[in-house]
Amino acid sequence: MKTLRLYYATNRNHVGSDRWKPSAYGTKFSDDGPENLRFGRLDVDIDPALLAKQMAADSGFGPGRGNGLAEALAPRVRTARIAPFREALDAAKPDTVQAAAKLGSQAMFAELQDAMKASSDVLVYIHGFNVSWADAVASALALQESLNQPDESKPAQSVLVVLFTWPSDGQALPYVSYKSDRTEARASGAAVGRALLKTRDFLLKVRTLDARGRDVACGQELHLLCHSMGNYVMQCALERMADFTPGSTFPRMFEHIFLCAPDVDDTVLEPGQPLGSLHELAQQVTVYYNRGDVAMYVSDYTKGNPERLGHNGAARPALLHNKVNQVDCSPIVTGLVEHSYYQDGRVNQDIRFSIASQPFDSVLRYRTRHPDLPNVWTMK
Repeated sequence: MKTLRLYYATNRNHVGSDRWKPSAYGTKFSDDGPENLRFGRLDVDIDPALLAKQMAADSGFGPGRGNGLAEALAPRVRTARIAPFREALDAAKPDTVQAAAKLGSQAMFAELQDAMKASSDVLVYIHGFNVSWADAVASALALQESLNQPDESKPAQSVLVVLFTWPSDGQALPYVSYKSDRTEARASGAAVGRALLKTRDFLLKVRTLDARGRDVACGQELHLLCHSMGNYVMQCALERMADFTPGSTFPRMFEHIFLCAPDVDDTVLEPGQPLGSLHELAQQVTVYYNRGDVAMYVSDYTKGNPERLGHNGAARPALLHNKVNQVDCSPIVTGLVEHSYYQDGRVNQDIRFSIASQPFDSVLRYRTRHPDLPNVWTMK
């Protein structure tokens, strides 16, 4: 058997009598409030032959079925060995004034820093709506394995995925669960914002940047991937971060931010809009969308939402910051993965190429640039 390790942060409630020895995490907020965060790691065992089979399988648009691997992993998450990082805090005082405070976030950051020093990038992953704890873990592990697949003519790139999982409903009731998750996503945005502020503070202590803004303390990079309603969680997180960020701009924390099938308004990245400052957090922002995404119809038409960024891309691409690019995946994505296509085939490979710093116009990428819009690409 092969053991897969995953780092996580969550504002879900723990399952079991001991918060430091949970059997899982549930569908509600932490008993200490929606902004209360637990940090930890877990191990899941899988047959390496099954893993290899899914990574070699044809997705319909190139090798690699991360979605198939996630489905195989979900039942195994029930036997995962979960190890939260313990904390010692006085709840009545801010943690910044507690000299003896023991923070789970600091323990996790220290382990991740060691991994980055050993040549591993880190990607923070925020999942979408209607996702249980088991499915969130399975998707994150599948994403981690997919991002670590070798590519011809691309340097080997090790990537650790850190899952942020919020109390998404996890029930197959699309209309009821969508409404519930939208509310929980907004509340969880404050928790994500808090986690990112902790990350910012940690980076300020350990980071040394060169003239290009690259981290020379460990030589590796941080990335962020938001899927579906996870993009709305991030939108709400920016509001929280703005309240605790000095000056008028956000610090650059990430090399790449990937917005996959984003369930947010198609104008959200324009100046003055809720995600209009997102580019300040990263060197590059890439939007992946699919005109055949059925989940976007649920959000758009049955919920009375405006056009979704994940369905047609940005309403006015020319208004976006020059760091922001969008990729139309419609020509290649078909079948049951029309909403989670970032896990599979050439779309996942395109994300891997970005992490490996391949130029956007590299001949290795299966995409073409729009003749009139330099920031719009189409998968082929």
